[in-house]
Amino acid sequence: MISKELSVTNVLNEAENAKALIIFAHGAGADMTSDYLETLVALMNTQQLSVLRFNFPYMDKRKLDGKRRPPDRMPVLVASYQSVLAALDTNLPIFIAGKSMGGRVAATLATEQSLMKALNISGVICLGYPFHPIKKPEKLRLEPLQDAQLPVLILQGQRDALGSELEINSYQISAHCQLHYFADGDHDLKPRVKSGYNLKQHQSTAIDKIRNFVDEIHNCC
Repeated sequence: MISKELSVTNVLNEAENAKALIIFAHGAGADMTSDYLETLVALMNTQQLSVLRFNFPYMDKRKLDGKRRPPDRMPVLVASYQSVLAALDTNLPIFIAGKSMGGRVAATLATEQSLMKALNISGVICLGYPFHPIKKPEKLRLEPLQDAQLPVLILQGQRDALGSELEINSYQISAHCQLHYFADGDHDLKPRVKSGYNLKQHQSTAIDKIRNFVDEIHNCC
């Protein structure tokens, strides 16, 4: 399924009777092997979704010498993600996805219509899209969502500090984007105890939404 030419650190978790391949990029602070992503991948596999994860270059460097580094600049992140896509060899429908920063990179890639068509990408999935930096609501990152050329699913906590439901309702984004909010969820979808919900419930619902998104696109196309 994956070409041997792929040089970035990666791991593939194949689902039985897979319906699609999800390329999933990590967020700014935790790499592809974080417990959070491991949980999501296991849930996606139960929904017949194979998942390929990879590390961006700065994260591999961090793991080599133990020094914390800021994320690479967006052009480097985009080029790294694109190299993963270029190395794919699969007959499955492909969806590009990511947590926070990883979702932003995927959404940025998806504005390149000719590239997405050439690589046969079906849609984009963003888990906790970083609409703005924390405590900097004036620095919006809406361009990838305004210029979206593919269906985009955004899974967002209602009280996400990088883009809450109240804030997002005032933004202008493409009709290609569909949003699902998680009750009292933060940037990781985690709700407070008093909400009556828990993280496990929200993670399970998020993966159900992803599977439904995949089915909707490929049942109608």
